[in-house]
Amino acid sequence: MANQTNSGNERVDLAYRRRKNAEEMRHQMIAFVLMILLTLVAFAAVGYEEFSHWFVVPFILLLAAVQVAFQLYYFMHMSHKGHEFPAMFIYGGVAVMLLLVWAFTTVIWW
Repeated sequence: MANQTNSGNERVDLAYRRRKNAEEMRHQMIAFVLMILLTLVAFAAVGYEEFSHWFVVPFILLLAAVQVAFQLYYFMHMSHKGHEFPAMFIYGGVAVMLLLVWAFTTVIWW
């Protein structure tokens, strides 16, 4: 099982795997740097006293949603083939959560 190759040539397969691993590592580093920048933007938005809390709270929630997407797709490898089944459960859980928040919000406000 460990010696399975795609092309039959071990050098070609090794070079392909190295290239794919390097590309994936580059994507993960870019996502990590972007998440650090988004965190710094969130801290700056909170620290900047000219922004009202009516802007800051939704803005931070939006930044949090973007960071969750980065986490799922780059660090939990949800963008790879074969992760459709776990993705279906994650998206289903998010849909149920949004439905519950919407339902309880309408029950409380009206």
